[in-house]
Amino acid sequence: MDSGPPGPVDSAPLVIDAPAGDDPGRQKECTFVRSGVRVTRMTVDTETRPLLAARHARAAVAVLFFTNGALFANLLPRYPQIKEDLAIGNGAYGLAVAAFPAGAVTAGLAAGVLVRRMGSARVAVLGTLLTGAGILAAGVAPSVALFATALFLAGAMDALTDVAQNAHGLRVQRLYGRSILNSFHAIWSIGAVTGGLMAAGAMSLDLSLGVHLTVSAVVLVAAAVAALRFCLPGPDSEPEEAGPERSEAEGARGTERAPGAEEARRAERALGAEGARGTSRVGFVLAALVLIATAGTLVEDAGNSWAALYLGDALHASAALAAWGFIALVGAQFIGRIIGDRLVDRFGQRAVARSGGLITAVGMGLALAVPTLPGTVLGFALAGFGVATLVPAAMHEADALPGLKPGSGLTLVSWLMRLGFLLSPPIVGQVADAAGLRTGLLVIPAAGVLVVLLAGVLRARRG
Repeated sequence: MDSGPPGPVDSAPLVIDAPAGDDPGRQKECTFVRSGVRVTRMTVDTETRPLLAARHARAAVAVLFFTNGALFANLLPRYPQIKEDLAIGNGAYGLAVAAFPAGAVTAGLAAGVLVRRMGSARVAVLGTLLTGAGILAAGVAPSVALFATALFLAGAMDALTDVAQNAHGLRVQRLYGRSILNSFHAIWSIGAVTGGLMAAGAMSLDLSLGVHLTVSAVVLVAAAVAALRFCLPGPDSEPEEAGPERSEAEGARGTERAPGAEEARRAERALGAEGARGTSRVGFVLAALVLIATAGTLVEDAGNSWAALYLGDALHASAALAAWGFIALVGAQFIGRIIGDRLVDRFGQRAVARSGGLITAVGMGLALAVPTLPGTVLGFALAGFGVATLVPAAMHEADALPGLKPGSGLTLVSWLMRLGFLLSPPIVGQVADAAGLRTGLLVIPAAGVLVVLLAGVLRARRG
């Protein structure tokens, strides 16, 4: 395609973009006319350097999510052994493991302040280090009180890590200009599966809790520290350079005429009239987003705290086989998250969340109605797949709510959703002591029904 008739005078280059994809080193084909000869050559995109930095940062954030998922997952399959060693019942056990989310709720609101002062990457890595130390202390604790105290500290540090790594992931997502947050949570699920498999392998080798958790903490913390140098520089308050899609949209808006003084005054009056109604709407949406995220965490906690116990005690599975309830849940959750970005882009957050809630309710409901070992493992898998996108969806929507300071919506949802982790263990434990663990696990299909009812606050498909 020529830019004009051939001639001795050089014409301006005609640029034809190559497909962008994810390649930060993409090239452009430049065609121009020089001395009557049509010349085509490939030139490196001028955005290579910033996009290469974004790609490195995306890999670094993926490492942070992986290590965060793997750390705690190394401890979870050892819970039945810890419960037996400490000689406690279901009720006391439920209260003890609730210390982890209690610590998270206590420390969660401090995350936003620390991220603004230290930067999200540094907070995430420091939180990973301290979470690993807390998990190790919980694994070797000689009493229920020390076990709960160590879990409380580990939960507090995990909350800081969670907010910080999601904040940094959102920075990277803004550079890409499209949804990539679900892929980070998919990497978290890979880490959780890896951690569960590490724990199952350690149990098969009869490794002590101290040896097992020391090795896992050293390896995973070292990976997080190595990832720090590839994270995005600068404070988190700085706006990121927009990705290609956003840049085009903002460029188009920039060509429009700016409103005059009279138009600005009219807009201000309109905003004043709508202010109270808008605030009420934001409050309702934020509360619904918290409940959606909490429903996701309720299901996750069922796999974390109770899957191994239910398979071992109620269905008489061996310790190594009982670990597969948790592994199935987080493995299916990984699949849901790895395809989640494509599903959300095609069908919208609302449709994906509603379908997931239905899958969770029906899948785990049938598994509890007809309890078999394969059916229950499948039920946990369907529950994990169904809630795969809920937490990323709630965080994304909360971070974009109008009228809130940057990061405030994300911090609130991340903090309050941990109520699911906090309330689930003692409630399920008390119900299990009174009516059996099978009845207590009805919180999983109930959470699925809640998501179906509240998914309307999420965005429908664009366009």
